[in-house]
Amino acid sequence: MNVVADTNISGAPKTKLLPISPYDDLGETSPREECGVFGVWAPGEDVSKLTYYGLFALQHRGQEAAGIAVGDGDQILVFKDLGLVSQVFDEQTLDALKGHVAVGHTRYTTAGAPAWENAQPMFQMASDGTDIALGHNGNLTNHLTLFHEAVDKGLLREEGELPSDSAIMTTLLADETGKIDHPEDYGCSTNVEAAAMALLPRLKGAFCLTFTDGETLYAARDPYGVRPLCLGRLSGGWVVASETCALDIVGASFVREIEPGEMVTIDASGVRSQRFAETTHAGCIFEYVYLARPDSNIRGRSVNAVRLELGRQLAREFPADGDLVMPVPESGTPAAVGYAQESGIPFGQGLTKNGYVGRTFIQPSQTIRQLGIRLKLNPLKEVIAGKRLVVVDDSIVRGNTQRALIRMLREAGAKEVHVRIAAPPVKWPCFYGIDFASPGELLANGVDENDIVAGIATAIGADSLGFVSIDGMVAASEQAKTEVCCACFDGKYPLGLPEGNPNAAAVERMQAAQAAKAATSN
Repeated sequence: MNVVADTNISGAPKTKLLPISPYDDLGETSPREECGVFGVWAPGEDVSKLTYYGLFALQHRGQEAAGIAVGDGDQILVFKDLGLVSQVFDEQTLDALKGHVAVGHTRYTTAGAPAWENAQPMFQMASDGTDIALGHNGNLTNHLTLFHEAVDKGLLREEGELPSDSAIMTTLLADETGKIDHPEDYGCSTNVEAAAMALLPRLKGAFCLTFTDGETLYAARDPYGVRPLCLGRLSGGWVVASETCALDIVGASFVREIEPGEMVTIDASGVRSQRFAETTHAGCIFEYVYLARPDSNIRGRSVNAVRLELGRQLAREFPADGDLVMPVPESGTPAAVGYAQESGIPFGQGLTKNGYVGRTFIQPSQTIRQLGIRLKLNPLKEVIAGKRLVVVDDSIVRGNTQRALIRMLREAGAKEVHVRIAAPPVKWPCFYGIDFASPGELLANGVDENDIVAGIATAIGADSLGFVSIDGMVAASEQAKTEVCCACFDGKYPLGLPEGNPNAAAVERMQAAQAAKAATSN
């Protein structure tokens, strides 16, 4: 890998490593992302290795870029590049990233080209000389307002590609930091802490942040808690991570979730908590359905247990006559087990999966998505031939997986293919950090709206099709319906719509049509 740097990685303070990428000249036109964040404060520990392992556990949240920033109190070293965690880092690089505090990031691009400059952690130097490295999971809805604020202050130029919301946040945080002379006047111990408390209330939308000034670790979560963020304890320090599975891999014990509207500051004096906004729970229900790893826990509920219950609920709502219940691996497996338990139909594995092929849901190109389905799944003919199959999957977004899969199963000798989905139809785009931003990409919007289920069944070639209800899905999560975001299923956006987004305009038209239809039916 080519590297541009002031000196080598172990050289002078403020050295920044810049891997050269063929995508360097390609900007991101719509910075929406589903990512993983990790942070550790642990003097005496190998924080770069801990972060590396933590990012491994969060690889499912972003497979296009990875980065680690490490601080030792004097400098921050940042290393990031396009690729998987294992491709970006090697032993030599990790050994050179010395310090007691680190933040890490795995990134997935949802639109535009995966440019290196959009890889994280972001880095910025404040006017007072403070270095800041920041990682972000989520998507701001007031991206344009913040951009124009930065332009008006002379921090960014209006010409060229619109910077990502993560880059804008980092720029504004550095600007605020440079204005602070006496952080104690703000009830804070550092300039960055005071600056963050000034900036965070101005951020709208979904965000989980881990950031550092090279001495202290900070973490913050938006007031709605759309994306998960948790705090863990090491024997000699502290960890923050998007999911509890990342705590497990580094041997940290779970302490609690970072609350919506909370910022935590971690240094030698321990963990301090400050509120920058009132809490209004609206956690993403799709974390339970698909995004989070099954061995994680969110709001006290095991993700695996939720998926098992989704399968049971699906069997109650949409029973099927079949000889075998089989999952679409791996994410459909817990729901399939639950369906088999509730229905009494035997469970079996009818597909083998190539574990070296990435998720089709989080590949940037539609061409790669379609090719990837064939690459990663292959039917076990001796298991499925002549059988009436009940095929359970976690969700249908674009329908590519299910369409190709059903064709493969029939070619392998399946007598019937009944598809059961452990989520409602995805009809609405997500503006809070998931890759289905365009309504036109969603299969549910390409069929007869008067009979969506029948239309999707025909489109994918299933003998029958059933989706768990929204109420059934929420009940499986054991969360209050008023405390989860189901916008991708019901079109109700608790954080509002983003500024200047053409897909938001499309949603407004869809909402108006829905309201008009409801008024007519009444």
